[in-house]
Parts: sequence; structure tokens; C-alpha cells
Amino acid sequence: MKRLGVVLLGAVLLAAGILLLVLPGPGLLLVLAGLVTLASEFPKLKRYVDPVRHRAMKAAERSVASPLRVAVSVATSLALIAAGVLWSIMRWLPFAGWSTGTSLILSGLILLGLLGWSYRNLRVRSSSPRSRN
Repeated sequence: MKRLGVVLLGAVLLAAGILLLVLPGPGLLLVLAGLVTLASEFPKLKRYVDPVRHRAMKAAERSVASPLRVAVSVATSLALIAAGVLWSIMRWLPFAGWSTGTSLILSGLILLGLLGWSYRNLRVRSSSPRSRN
């Protein structure tokens, strides 16, 4: 049961990450999370973790490189959360209901969480004097 849970979690993270590569959101970070999770059960996947980790960290650093990018990301996540609330309560919208609204709200919260993580961990690292050498 544990292995099935790990595989399902990894598959969901990987699928969400792949979707977010073309949609707004932190796709590479979720692809990385999915790969790391799946690699715990499938050791052959470990060879893909480091290249994806490198690209994901570079993308995360770029996402918090300027105040404008941070502001746009925060605005996007708040817009997703607001859209989720609207889709949950406005029955005349296409695909209205709690399932659509919840997925939009969850997407906004994930974006905010990953943005906060990137800002806290990567912005500090990129602005430290040691990282400039």
C-alpha cells in the first residue's frame, strides 16, 4: 500500500508539473518533486533528478530575480484564488462548481507556497556576497 501511495503521489506531482510547464505556474519544481518521489521507488529515474533539479533551481531563481516578477506571480496566484471562489459560487460560469473552484484555489495556493519558498531560499542565496564570486 505504501509503494502504491508513493507511486500515485509521484505520478500526480509529475503530471501536474508537466501541465504547469505550459500553464502558468511552477512546473519544473513540481516535475522535480514528482521525479524525486518516483525515484524513491524506481532507482533508474534518479539519473533524471539532477538535470531537472538544476533547471528547476535556475527557473526558481529567475522567478524571484526582480520585484516585478514577484509582484506578477503574487497577482497571478491571487487571481487564481479569486477565480476559484467565483467558479465555486457562480453557477452560470462554464464548468461551475466546487471541483473546478477547488482546483483553481489549490493552484493559487501552490503557486504562493512555491513562490514563498523560492523567495526565502533562492533570493537570499543569489543576493549573498559569497554567491557572486
